[in-house]
Amino acid sequence: MALKETLRQKIEAFRPRTTKLVKEYGKVKIDEVTIEQCIGGARDIRSLVTDISYLDPQEGIRFRGKTIPETFACLPKAAGSDYPTVEAFWYFLLTGDIPTQADMEEVLTEWKRRQNVPSYVFDTIRTLPRDSHPMAMLSIGITAMQRDSKFASLYNAGKFSKLTAWETVYEDACDIVARIPVIAAFIYNLKYREDRQIAIDPNLDMGANFAHMIGQGKAYQDVARMYFILHSDHESGNVSAHTTHLVHSALSDPYYAYAAGLNGLAGPLHGRANQEVLDWTIKFQEKYCKDQEPTKELITKALWDTLNSGQVIPGYGHAVLRKTDPRYTSQREFCQKHLPNDPLFKLVSMIFEVAPGVLTEHGKTKNPWPNVDAQSGVIQWHYGVKEWDFYTVLFGVGRALGCMANITWDRGLGYAIERPKSVTTAMLEEWAVKGGR
Repeated sequence: MALKETLRQKIEAFRPRTTKLVKEYGKVKIDEVTIEQCIGGARDIRSLVTDISYLDPQEGIRFRGKTIPETFACLPKAAGSDYPTVEAFWYFLLTGDIPTQADMEEVLTEWKRRQNVPSYVFDTIRTLPRDSHPMAMLSIGITAMQRDSKFASLYNAGKFSKLTAWETVYEDACDIVARIPVIAAFIYNLKYREDRQIAIDPNLDMGANFAHMIGQGKAYQDVARMYFILHSDHESGNVSAHTTHLVHSALSDPYYAYAAGLNGLAGPLHGRANQEVLDWTIKFQEKYCKDQEPTKELITKALWDTLNSGQVIPGYGHAVLRKTDPRYTSQREFCQKHLPNDPLFKLVSMIFEVAPGVLTEHGKTKNPWPNVDAQSGVIQWHYGVKEWDFYTVLFGVGRALGCMANITWDRGLGYAIERPKSVTTAMLEEWAVKGGR
């Protein structure tokens, strides 16, 4: 495949850069570590390397150096759509090159070849209690496919080579990103549509096909394309991306690695946050503006009531960003175009206008601006995907793109197993005394 050959050339050209940095400049200090960072989750310690995306506190996410608007503008679009195909975005994430229409169509054809999920995966998921969380089902589905890992087969056959191992990681990664929307759609239909499964449409791109498989119409196709791209990557320090990288650094194959990443994504402080934001928003709507239009005065009072009662405003604030999340902005623009009169969007829009000022005046948040979760659930709700415990699965489908692109490059550059050094609390206390003198 041309994409794989392009990736080979880029990896081989890139290797001397990392080799030179380690050999000639390996002792150069790029950061320092504080006691607060040790105890506070390693926040802001610069110790991970990825060229797939970068999260600037003021600019927001850049994919391969491009902002979200630039990314959407430069990539080949789906037929009749304003949005790129996920296939075009995958090519871009892997190579950093803007694909041609022919490049995109080659990936689309390749994914069609790979997307047939083995029947034993569906059988395995079906053995679970029907009330199992859909993220548990997705994680188990990915793990079940591990028996077919080409990377694991290569290693077990004693043929592992640092220079070529990335090729089988690439093969596994392509299988995962092609199959995961099919597994996700199967889970949705199993849990919420009385197991009424819909066959793959071989004529559709990945986003459109996912919409088709969960019983959605044409209007949802762009929702899927946009959602998967926006949730694909957020540099490598977030829980799902870091977990995937960490597990794969032990040479666990991509199936093991991404199943672990999904289990991290399932946490309420990470991927499940969108579900919790929507729950809060709907309850907020019922309490404060069930029978009236949301006004600035009404929402301002309601938000102060919320804060004064000791609650937070979910969907606002971010560990890194210090401005409105560009992923929020992108989804807001979609809503303004396609669902401007939706009552829930009107409420979310008014909260966006009011909340930053209220939170700034309140003074207890570093970042009073909305993150991606403040908007994403509203779109799904509008189009009838109201089973909000499924929203993290949607996140997981998109995040597979970034995680798989990253570990393909991890192996291509021969990154070592990750093994930070620990210290004891007594050591921290000793350093604190010395530092305080």
